[in-house]
Amino acid sequence: MENNSKSKESSNALPFAILFSGIIIAGAVLFKNWNGESKILVSKDNQIKETVQQISLLEKAVAPEAGVVLPVIWGDLGAKLISVGALDDKKFKAMYEQRGAFTDEYENLLFGQNNDKLKITPENAGYLLNLFWALGFANNNSILDSGEMMDPRYGGAKNFASTGGWTMTQGNQMDHYSQHRFFKLTEEQQVSVDKISKGIYRPCCGNSTHFPDCNHGMAMLGFLELMASQGVDEQDMWKAALTVNSYWFPDTYLTIATYMKNKGIEWKDVNPQEILGKNYSSAQGYAKINSELIEPQQKDNGGGCGV
Repeated sequence: MENNSKSKESSNALPFAILFSGIIIAGAVLFKNWNGESKILVSKDNQIKETVQQISLLEKAVAPEAGVVLPVIWGDLGAKLISVGALDDKKFKAMYEQRGAFTDEYENLLFGQNNDKLKITPENAGYLLNLFWALGFANNNSILDSGEMMDPRYGGAKNFASTGGWTMTQGNQMDHYSQHRFFKLTEEQQVSVDKISKGIYRPCCGNSTHFPDCNHGMAMLGFLELMASQGVDEQDMWKAALTVNSYWFPDTYLTIATYMKNKGIEWKDVNPQEILGKNYSSAQGYAKINSELIEPQQKDNGGGCGV
């Protein structure tokens, strides 16, 4: 999901005004920015100051500004995506240059050889989302060939946001849908991807990653395949998937982290499989969690599903 300026390039990863003031004291308004700075616009109450600090610590636990190292190596997958036309480098680079956001890191991920583990940050979360989207869309996998995306009642796989919305290919995008093999999963690895993809939801809709009808779902599928292909075990796959979702939807997971803390569970102690499941991470599950807070969040957490 991408917007039209550098400040919005990773809008999924930019928290806005924190909503928890009503939980503490009427009339107190708290403002948060990504740097972890908290400003009290109204009230001098020391209790509120303490709570602001607690929220800041939660935010750092959910999606740290310094970033999190992921258990995968990107290698030259950017160049491979370009070589088969699944990613049109000219269109892709031009889009980011128009936003004033095409960095040296982005260029290296697109054209270079990246032998270190990937690191997701607030700044590159949206860029990684698009790279994983391209990978999930183009890499051949039975989930795309025979899963929910191919259900005849939907009129074919071309009619979803994750397919029709992927406009960064050379030629017709559907000529690249599940058409390339960047790595071949073993039977055991495919079983893991199938199982885990059915358990990962995203708060922009109500479907699991096994039904990747939007960019977040398709990107998560690509990420799962990449992890499985490099031998990441299932426990670490769940953990990394929660990390990635938390950077793509930081406000959502900050809310969920607050909910869990109210139950006496620190974010570091949550079960990633449980949090990524339907009861927490689907649009419906998150809405229920949000409604149970004293001051529910009113703003959109997911935005659109385009590049």
